[in-house]
Amino acid sequence: MTERGAHPRHDLDQVIHAPVRLSIMAALSTAEKVEFRYLRDTIEVSDSLLSKHMQTLEEAGYVKVEKAFISKKPGTWLSLTPAGRAAFGEYVSVLEKITKGTPHA
Repeated sequence: MTERGAHPRHDLDQVIHAPVRLSIMAALSTAEKVEFRYLRDTIEVSDSLLSKHMQTLEEAGYVKVEKAFISKKPGTWLSLTPAGRAAFGEYVSVLEKITKGTPHA
């Protein structure tokens, strides 16, 4: 069994680390909740790709998906859970350590 290294990159959350999921987490971190179509357009992905990555984040407990009707039209609203906000904050902290050249966590 290999011992994990001390470099901060080893602390990056692999659920968040994928570029699309990182974009989702960053966009959701700035709001209480975001409508699916707005998020899709903001991060410039297809409906199917956004849905796929949202499912991964939801299964990790990072994102909450709410379906509702607005003026008889269905809508999907997305928000970070408290665990998701904490995980994103930690992810950003690790990135800062890496970009500042901090050798150890």
